[in-house]
Amino acid sequence: MLLEALDGDETVVFAAAAASVQVQVEPVGRWLEAYVKRRNRTTSASFQELEEEEVSSEESDDEDFQLQEHSLLRTLDPKDWKNQDHYAVLGLPHLRYKATQRQIKAAHKAIVLKHHPDKRKAAGEQIVEGDNDYFTCITKAIETLSDPVKRRAFDSVDPTFDNTVPSKNEGKEKFFEVFAPVFERNARWSSKKHVAKLGTMESSFEEVDNFYSFWYNFDSWREFSYLDEEEKEKAECRDERRWIEKQNRASRAQRKKEEMNRIRTLVDTAYSYDPRIKKFKEEEKARKESEKKAKVEAKRREQEEKERARQAELEVARLAKEKEEEEAKQVAQQAKKEKDIQKKAIKKERQKLRTTCKNWSYFADNEADNVKMMEEVEKLCDRLELTSLQSLNEILASGSKEESKSAVEKQVQEVNAQLQREREAEIQARQAARSAEQASGGGGGGGKGWNEEDLQLLIKAVNLFPAGTNARWEVIANYMNLHSTSGMKRTAKDVINKAKNLQRLDPGQKDEINKKAYEKFKKEHGSVLPTIDNAVPSERFDASGGDGNAAPWTTEEQKLLEQALKTYPVSTPERWEKIAAAVPGRNKKDCMKRYKVRRCPVMRLIMSRHVLSVGLTQKHTSLFL
Repeated sequence: MLLEALDGDETVVFAAAAASVQVQVEPVGRWLEAYVKRRNRTTSASFQELEEEEVSSEESDDEDFQLQEHSLLRTLDPKDWKNQDHYAVLGLPHLRYKATQRQIKAAHKAIVLKHHPDKRKAAGEQIVEGDNDYFTCITKAIETLSDPVKRRAFDSVDPTFDNTVPSKNEGKEKFFEVFAPVFERNARWSSKKHVAKLGTMESSFEEVDNFYSFWYNFDSWREFSYLDEEEKEKAECRDERRWIEKQNRASRAQRKKEEMNRIRTLVDTAYSYDPRIKKFKEEEKARKESEKKAKVEAKRREQEEKERARQAELEVARLAKEKEEEEAKQVAQQAKKEKDIQKKAIKKERQKLRTTCKNWSYFADNEADNVKMMEEVEKLCDRLELTSLQSLNEILASGSKEESKSAVEKQVQEVNAQLQREREAEIQARQAARSAEQASGGGGGGGKGWNEEDLQLLIKAVNLFPAGTNARWEVIANYMNLHSTSGMKRTAKDVINKAKNLQRLDPGQKDEINKKAYEKFKKEHGSVLPTIDNAVPSERFDASGGDGNAAPWTTEEQKLLEQALKTYPVSTPERWEKIAAAVPGRNKKDCMKRYKVRRCPVMRLIMSRHVLSVGLTQKHTSLFL
């Protein structure tokens, strides 16, 4: 900071000032220690302030400082100094790890002034020479407690520390009275300065959660180097020293692991019996139950709302539908009424026309003309509409016989002309359909059309393989290719097109084709049946069984024979004897003869249908073939 100019002096700038430079400085030494303490304390304080605070706390502690001399100090074994209580040796058993360095030094000074070998020797006491005197225990105690590292190692294995964990029965009865001192006792091992407290029954969920989070992630500074069984300084070589260090590290790691397991067991036991955890779980369960109930209730209300809306929509739709149905019903009733009225009017006009014509004797002089005119009048009654009938009846009512006759004849001519036009239109439609049939039918099967035999075969195949047959049109096409004598190969598409054209034919033509097919079948197969009856039986047919029963076969006997043929296949021993036994009143000869009669070409035709449709093998058809 520049000094202010005095009165009468002038401020002169001799050179430009250099720009300021920001330099990052890291603390080291005692300043680093002060920085770490400030960070852990989360306060801002200088090193001097922390040092003064430590000195003032030590001075305040020194005011109440009192030594408690070890009653068995003189009996201690210097060789077993490692197992002694150093705080008790220096007279600080009541302070222990809380003792400051000033207190430790003061206690050592006081006890040295009293137990130094020179003091005791001057008082005439017998002194043990060398390191065998108990004063060696005092020396080891001050060496250990004055060194922060050695003191930390000794404090880690403090012989007066209680490592026990409360039992379940103790924690269940008095949780806070039992576990609070245990956690406070173990808090001394925490690496963090601020340790979470157990709290009370009124602690909030956040406080309890922070407490268990802290202890489940507990960071302990406790280490067990003081219990090393071997000292590497006594090693004679480097290899032995390395072996000792390895053994010591393993034993420390094992003890550290046991210590962390002890802390974890303590925390688990406390958590399992903490009444606050039970209370929080019950509250959480109640909260979830309430949320669940609220969700269920909200969902129920939503469903009810949707159901009400749906019911309202259904009601609106029902009312609209009822209204439409009512309107449609009214329209239908009105139409029915009008139709009934018109029907009655037409009926009335027709009756009037018949009565008028009857009164005029149908405008004929003889019986033949009378009957003919009567037919024409009935034709008029069927063909004319209401207005035409009314006009005609008005003419008949007002005119003479001749005028009435001419009016009726004129109307009859118009009706006959209309019927003629309708017939001509129907004939033209049939011719057009026939032309389309020829055009479409000529494209399939190589372009050579369909002859009469193929048409008969197609009709037969369509009847043999009705609708519902698997791959029906392919089966019909294969059947026609197998049985056609024209040599034309038909596809399923050709067969479908031809079948559609046949459906549009005149029923008379269909009947004619079926009649020709029946006559051809009768001509080809009419002489087969008698020859079967007159045929000479084979060796199997002439088997023993008498002359047989000449009575015709009934439907019941035929069903029994067919069932027996299915029951006893060809491979059955004495097959025909068993079949004859299954048909009462028939012997073996009758059954065999009936079987041969049924093996006519008609049966072969039926079996070929099944072979083509389902692909049966020779084994399946051996019953009939």
